[in-house]
Amino acid sequence: MTKIISANLNGIRSAAKKGFFEWMGKEDPDFVCVQELKAQAPDMTDDFLAPHGFHGHFHYAEKKGYSGAGVYSKKKPDAVHIGFGSAEFDPEGRYVRCDFGDLSVISVYCPSGSSSEERQEAKFRFMDEFFPHLEKLIAEGRELVICGDWNIAHKEIDLKNWKSNQKNSGFLPEERAWMTRLFDELGWVDVYRHLHPDTTAEAYTWWSNRGQAWANNVGWRIDYHVATPGIGRKAKSAAIYKEERFSDHSPLIITYG
Repeated sequence: MTKIISANLNGIRSAAKKGFFEWMGKEDPDFVCVQELKAQAPDMTDDFLAPHGFHGHFHYAEKKGYSGAGVYSKKKPDAVHIGFGSAEFDPEGRYVRCDFGDLSVISVYCPSGSSSEERQEAKFRFMDEFFPHLEKLIAEGRELVICGDWNIAHKEIDLKNWKSNQKNSGFLPEERAWMTRLFDELGWVDVYRHLHPDTTAEAYTWWSNRGQAWANNVGWRIDYHVATPGIGRKAKSAAIYKEERFSDHSPLIITYG
């Protein structure tokens, strides 16, 4: 069995203070994909770089205190790819791929467009660049699991207040259609939804810090494992860990057979 965790940390230093790495040690995963490090290389202590003896590989943003992604693995990877070849988005620190035999594990932090119209336009440009990359990846014929914060809720089931969010970033028709194309045209699998097709279950991974969103479970499912069909359909169990709060996101834990 292979256990893979995806977690947006909303700052690695903040999450560490809240006990993320102690929890990670207890979970004993094979891989952990993290996003939104909000740290640069000089900020990374040994505890952040190699917790519990894990191998860590990271993509830092050029801008301080911004973005960042990483992959932790028990085994040393055969190869590591930092960035996906984007002149615009690689400087933002959004992509780490690690290869292990015939499996690749990727951590991705897709842009949010909620802060401004300019950032929404950038998000659309990212989607335009990332789609052909996803097409190339699936054509490699390898098994791949892409974990991360995609900043898109795919369907109405994936957020509490879908009616009032149809004109908001993260639930725009263009964003949702883009995700549908990943699954229906390219053949990627939304692993959590494959395991839990129930259209009534509330399975959110992010809650706004405004108001009482967490207390009232007014959330969004924007963190995913997106996998090639071979490994995606071998997923055995999925859970969203909510007993402790390490950030405004909850870790998504999936075990593959």
